[in-house]
Amino acid sequence: MIGSQLRPHVGRIADPLVSKLLAWGVTPNTVTLTGTVGVVAAALVFFPQGMFLVGTLVITFFVLTDTIDGALARKMGVSNPFGGWLDSTCDRIADGAIFGALALWYDDRSQLMTAVTLFVLVSSQVISYEKARAEGVGLTCNVGIMDRPARLILALVAAGLTGLGIPDELLAGALWVLAVLSFVTVVQRALEVRKQAAL
Repeated sequence: MIGSQLRPHVGRIADPLVSKLLAWGVTPNTVTLTGTVGVVAAALVFFPQGMFLVGTLVITFFVLTDTIDGALARKMGVSNPFGGWLDSTCDRIADGAIFGALALWYDDRSQLMTAVTLFVLVSSQVISYEKARAEGVGLTCNVGIMDRPARLILALVAAGLTGLGIPDELLAGALWVLAVLSFVTVVQRALEVRKQAAL
């Protein structure tokens, strides 16, 4: 999965910032909440207005805090179940805001693309729920082609390029790809859990 491949590289880049935050006494939960508020605000302010470039840049900045809060918690030695729960919950809120804001932009332009974007929003929540629910019953569910980092990279790159003047058919195409691959991932995770439950 893309997330596990990218995390070590992003972690090395973010390490100096993590050290600064540690010195300033900033807590991991503060970083998590600040990042989520930043993503939600940027998505809902910029994307519905079609301000995709600035929106993408601001959202990307705050999304990167998703790697910083965990690294900060490990350095402080304060990793705990609440921090993990808060991080996962805030991820769902941020994802909902991004795809919800894109749906708002499409609302008076294309009913079909509004529906596709809402499908991506819902399926992204289901993908995460499948993993959480599987872990809740003692199983694992780390399979699937479209994990959260892959979703965000595809959506934000397409939105950013649209903001640079590339026709918005690129964004529409990216959302269609997300919709199809998200559906595939939902099925992949369902089959994985069924297989493990049958053992």
